[in-house]
Amino acid sequence: MSTVPMFEVEAPAAITPARPAPLDLPTVYGLDLSLTSTGISDGTTAQALIPGDRTGHDRLEFHRRSIRERVPDTTSLVVIEGVAMSVGYRPGVEEMTYLRGLIRHDLWRRRIPFAICPPQHRIIYACGVANPAKDLPANKRKTAAKGMVRDAVINRYGVPCDGRGRYDQADATVLAAMGLHWLGYPLAVLPDTHRRALSGVTWPENLPAVAR
Repeated sequence: MSTVPMFEVEAPAAITPARPAPLDLPTVYGLDLSLTSTGISDGTTAQALIPGDRTGHDRLEFHRRSIRERVPDTTSLVVIEGVAMSVGYRPGVEEMTYLRGLIRHDLWRRRIPFAICPPQHRIIYACGVANPAKDLPANKRKTAAKGMVRDAVINRYGVPCDGRGRYDQADATVLAAMGLHWLGYPLAVLPDTHRRALSGVTWPENLPAVAR
């Protein structure tokens, strides 16, 4: 008997893949930064970078080094999830600020363009709305929405997102897909309800899009 929560098994609205991914896709990565489980994806595969029991600077260095090892200097674009507007001060917020600055600075040093995507626009690109679980009880909405994004990634892009860090893997895949779409290489044919999310991203000014 499956132990997957019921909100994770509902399939998203059918959306057809645009075409088989060409071999000459630009190299784009999505990063869902987290102190405990950073998601990283190139749009076709996804991984969670888990630092284990590392803390403080050792944990920050784990993420910096792990991302640098996986994102080559020839990367065309990195799309990073930004800060949620609802985030207030709580333990870990200051360290997360350091992590975001550290990763952005490392990309800047390597001359890799990066974009910042607000969380709600990542959800819109995946599900068509910013709050896809609004009809559920308030205490279940956040987790349910994560499951809906994950389901969309699995069904639309065929990228497995399993185990610990599965939601981070899914989020990173959506971010990578947004970057590829902005550059003119959409991985799926999406309706306007989803595509509108691209206009909410802060794209690098020195890297004009081929098609939006």
